[in-house]
Amino acid sequence: MRRHSRKPSSAKRARVNPGLDRGELGRLQSAAVAGARSRSQESSRTGAERPNVRQLGAIKVDDAIRDPTVTADHGLFESSGPVDFRRSDSWRVLRIFSEFVEGIDALADLDHAVAIFGSARTAPDDPYYAAARATATRLAEAGYAIITGGGPGIMEAANRGARDGRGRSIGCNIELPFEQRPNPWIDTLVNFRYFFVRKTMFIKYSSAFVIFPGGYGTLDELLEAIELIQTGKISHFPVVLYGKRYWSGLVDWLRDTVLAAGNIADADLKLLKIVDDPDEAAAAVLAARPA
Repeated sequence: MRRHSRKPSSAKRARVNPGLDRGELGRLQSAAVAGARSRSQESSRTGAERPNVRQLGAIKVDDAIRDPTVTADHGLFESSGPVDFRRSDSWRVLRIFSEFVEGIDALADLDHAVAIFGSARTAPDDPYYAAARATATRLAEAGYAIITGGGPGIMEAANRGARDGRGRSIGCNIELPFEQRPNPWIDTLVNFRYFFVRKTMFIKYSSAFVIFPGGYGTLDELLEAIELIQTGKISHFPVVLYGKRYWSGLVDWLRDTVLAAGNIADADLKLLKIVDDPDEAAAAVLAARPA
């Protein structure tokens, strides 16, 4: 008589984690936003005080159609029920269009520019702050404008360095669920509601990215730049990582895991240059400058 193997009882089956439910996702997101808000406030308190920034080309937010509890990006990506036509997606398309126009109007006269990214939490006494300021100074002295996200930390350091080097200092600020105060070393400030419009401006008007230690936003800019180079969307575009100790783990993972699995090519990995000196960072950008 053939014996059938018994299936394990449900009590003995391995438990499968179904993932996070909607409530837990909401709680985690609220905690993440609260943490980002706290970091922003902390950065604003530690940032150096100077007179108010001169704002050129700044986009005015129409408070009559703005929900102060929801950012424009959030409203765009949410899909729930009928809304006032002024907040409908078709109307948002016009606002997005106008945001592109405002950004282009403010930045269209740029020739050579470098975008510098990094953490908003970096304090003025941090060595990376000093390095970002020095790097921006050297690039400004070489004729480059400096573009940042307009906030505190590394962004502030880079805008200060642009002023030190008598170059143009640009901030592309973004609407967030909490206020990100523009730093006071900006000559041209452009405020954006939509991340993807702002990111387009970084890519369109920059000749290179110099990326200091930072978080998710910094990683987002880094990986998008590498993807655009890899797919031929932009060319002759240096991507410089500042801080070997900070970035070497990421590069090791890309080499030992992603490259080893055949998901990128060796040439893709070589698109990244890691430096630990402002002169070396500036030289990496200048090497790709058109003759």
